[in-house]
Amino acid sequence: MLKLNIQDETSRLKAVVLGTAKSSGDQPKLEDAYDPKSKLHIKNGTYPKNEDMVKEMEAVAEIFKKYDIDVYRPEMIENYNQIFSRDIGFVIEDKFVKANILPDRDQEIEAINYVLEKIDQDKIIELPEHCHIEGGDVMPHGDYIFVGTYRGKDYSDYITARTNPVAVKALQDEFPNKKVKSFNLRKDNEDPKNNALHLDCCFQPIGKDKAIIHRNGFLEEEEYQWLVDYFGADNVFEITKDEMYDMTSNVFSIAPDVVISDAYFTRLNDWLRSHDITVEEVNYREIAKQEGLLRCSTLPLIRN
Repeated sequence: MLKLNIQDETSRLKAVVLGTAKSSGDQPKLEDAYDPKSKLHIKNGTYPKNEDMVKEMEAVAEIFKKYDIDVYRPEMIENYNQIFSRDIGFVIEDKFVKANILPDRDQEIEAINYVLEKIDQDKIIELPEHCHIEGGDVMPHGDYIFVGTYRGKDYSDYITARTNPVAVKALQDEFPNKKVKSFNLRKDNEDPKNNALHLDCCFQPIGKDKAIIHRNGFLEEEEYQWLVDYFGADNVFEITKDEMYDMTSNVFSIAPDVVISDAYFTRLNDWLRSHDITVEEVNYREIAKQEGLLRCSTLPLIRN
């Protein structure tokens, strides 16, 4: 049996689901793309190739091996994008919450059934169907659960709005001992530089007391300011619009003092090292073209 344990984003990682790019299928048609960044690369003829993405993900698998982490991979579904395992579920404390994601992606969870079978079935939560939620929007942080959402009345007009306010409420009901703090995110179906697809596209805690953040990802200034005040301005690494577009906040922590980051993020990586954090660099530029990066392709199960 797997004894799940996730209290935060940075404690020492022991077990994780890492997505797979082995059979991601052909380039989608423009009208079938889920996010503005994929659309841009389809239009420009620069959409990523399977073999390049496989190479990028295997480099992450090697780092996990180096740190003696148990790695689970989804069973392969032919011609189906299974890279972003973060979206299909998430762990808070010792519970696994199944995400309610876009209907076109609902087979992804089935590919990790062999993992779910190792978990006490009483610890698996399924939220009601009308609660839309994806793991990229959910961050346990000690007494808090930070959640990205979109509160606009035009929620249904945005394919980029993935977590609705009803799901935020349902999460609070499931975890009454936690303070669920939600953040209204900026959404744009067409412009990737003005779209925070998930909370981890514009914010992420790192180390013991630090965070990466992009002001424009938040629709409400006071919610952005709350985070800056919570972590302290000196502990916050502010990223620009271009850095958000490059997915600079979407790194992944193995421990408070070890982060996997894209080698492309030189400014961030220098800052991390200046705070005594070891940076394990990989190249994730092809996967980034689908508006996801390191945090998006990982689903942590156990941290100690």
